[in-house]
Amino acid sequence: MEFRHLGRSGLIISEISYGNWITHGSQVEEDAATACVRAALDSGITTFDTADVYAGTRAESVLGRALKDERREGLEIFTKVFWPTGEGRNDRGLSRKHIMESINGSLRRLQTDYVDVYQAHRYDYETPLEETMEAFADVVHSGKAHYIGVSEWRAEEIRAAHRLARELRIHLVSNQPQYSMLWRVIEAEVVPACEELGIGQIVWSPIGQGVLTGKYVPGQRPPAGSRATDDKGGSNMISRWLRDDVLERVQRLKPLAEEAGLTLSQLAVAWVLQNPNVSSAIIGASRPEQVKENVKAAGVKLEPELLAKIDEIFDAVVELDPSQTVSPPQRP
Repeated sequence: MEFRHLGRSGLIISEISYGNWITHGSQVEEDAATACVRAALDSGITTFDTADVYAGTRAESVLGRALKDERREGLEIFTKVFWPTGEGRNDRGLSRKHIMESINGSLRRLQTDYVDVYQAHRYDYETPLEETMEAFADVVHSGKAHYIGVSEWRAEEIRAAHRLARELRIHLVSNQPQYSMLWRVIEAEVVPACEELGIGQIVWSPIGQGVLTGKYVPGQRPPAGSRATDDKGGSNMISRWLRDDVLERVQRLKPLAEEAGLTLSQLAVAWVLQNPNVSSAIIGASRPEQVKENVKAAGVKLEPELLAKIDEIFDAVVELDPSQTVSPPQRP
């Protein structure tokens, strides 16, 4: 495993982190989830990402039980707040009430006294940013989080939050966006802003919800048990890529990956890590073997000629529009 600073902060994290969106508490049984966490630890991963909303709060509980016997100081645990975690009007968003109550729930489920990074899962247009940032500052100053981060915020929103964070004497160190060979919407505006501010990207879905593994073949039905057949939320995200023009291009990556001595999924994870503003790529898994395969992307250096060929293959289908970084106009 290789390690990187999270932005320009002093926090060092594994350049491949383990995330349990969709899988823990939902797609796989707890024994299998625990086995994946153990495989991550055995592979040198020290950074674990979750959120209060995942699997209706169950994902945090599963991760907490899986990590409870580990040395806490040797781990970096991230979680998030924004999406609904209950039926009440205030069980969502980034109000002071929800943030202060949610951090306590997350810590209880994770069986820890603090998280390393507490992240705003989306931007809340119904709460003044000052209120949100003051609540985050109180979370940090009370010792319940070391740093704060955001997820899927636009460049101008990140800039405004960073200004307030400095005034409140807390460290906004990360953004967690979707990023892959297919989805590059952060490159035009978010990445330049974050480079200027010293904020690192912790990217999710580097293998395009599984499309970049090559297991989805043009003209064929998705494999049984794959994310495209998951009725608990996985199929919604992947559907945009299940087009023959996209899948045909993915198949054209195979000889390039073989020449580089990589699987398609390793190539996809290594590709996002070539961006110097990316501090870590989040991988998920339903089987330990998937973890062991994808961590082999750590430390891989892709040659400029290979990167140029990848750009050429996906040129007509890649999403670049920065306006695709969106948060709900109203709380869900």
